[in-house]
Amino acid sequence: MSRFFSLRRLAALLAKEVIQMRRDRITFAMMLGIPLIQLLLFGFAINTDPKGLPAALVAPTQDRYTRAIVTALELTGYYRFTHPAASAAEAERLITRGDVSFVVTVPSDFGRRVERGDHPTILIEADATDPSVASGAISTLGTVAAEALLRERGMEAQAEATIAEQLQVTVHRRYNPEGITQYNIVPGLLGVILQMTMVMMTSMALTRELERGTMENLLSMPATPLEIMLGKVLPYLFVGAVQVGVVLTAAKLIFDVPFVGALPLLLIGVFVFVASLVILGYLISTAARTQMQAMQLTFFFFLPSLLLSGFMFPYRGMPGWAQILGEIFPLTHFLRLIRAIMLKGADYAGIAQPMAALTLFVLAYAALALLRFRRTLD
Repeated sequence: MSRFFSLRRLAALLAKEVIQMRRDRITFAMMLGIPLIQLLLFGFAINTDPKGLPAALVAPTQDRYTRAIVTALELTGYYRFTHPAASAAEAERLITRGDVSFVVTVPSDFGRRVERGDHPTILIEADATDPSVASGAISTLGTVAAEALLRERGMEAQAEATIAEQLQVTVHRRYNPEGITQYNIVPGLLGVILQMTMVMMTSMALTRELERGTMENLLSMPATPLEIMLGKVLPYLFVGAVQVGVVLTAAKLIFDVPFVGALPLLLIGVFVFVASLVILGYLISTAARTQMQAMQLTFFFFLPSLLLSGFMFPYRGMPGWAQILGEIFPLTHFLRLIRAIMLKGADYAGIAQPMAALTLFVLAYAALALLRFRRTLD
């Protein structure tokens, strides 16, 4: 047997590593799961040119010219009129809550002005909090609407000469009229940074006790599982508070991101979001046995959450199944909450849905974490 190299020794070491990998099921699952998730998400779920965007129509008198324009907009594939008979007040609530991306307003005298050739005007309000969502749909507006109006009047042959004179489309990019990307990205970065740090640090809280051999001392203490969980996660709430202060200050002083909403309402939403993250991290720590496994599980959660939440790519550009998956991540709802408060000035009614979803995450994660902790005592 050679002192420098032996195939038998190498084979024994390889067999040992294979057995160890097989026993480490979490690592083995990460090796197969992460590439598959990336292929599925980037191959099928990501779309930078969203279609079928929800829209509301405010038209007191829906004459044939109004119907022709609405039909033409729907045929482009960009618009889907989910509220075809909305009032002005209802449309305002819908666009503030983010239920629709566009509000198309046709004045009551539109038909009469078309018949007189009096340069009729329609107003289209676009939710521009995410500039990439509205850009493609807005670019098709003027030509498509004017051509539809000409066809309805039987003037197709004169289209090229008269299209600019038939209709005036006024586009109002609300909440971000200049289309500044930082207005959309920087508030979302707060959620991404909190998720990345809070979940990872908290997930290592219990696994660190296991690796250091101090778990027995922790279990021997006269403390309930709820007290142990709170003792582990509450310190990280203060860490999250520091991060929130840093990011919000930088957003205002460095990037000049507008803040038109109520700061107390935002802080309440951030607190609920951070609470869901630290409890999720604690839940992960009850499943992992080492800090490396905790990091792997955190990354396994972080990747689809980042891609499906609407932070990197338009949420409404994803297929239906991807949007359903995106709803199970707290980051998706937090992005809606923080952008609504900072950019739209939404009140509690405008963020009630994402706030309720984040609260539900807190309760569900806490219940699962307590159940998992009890199992580790057996």
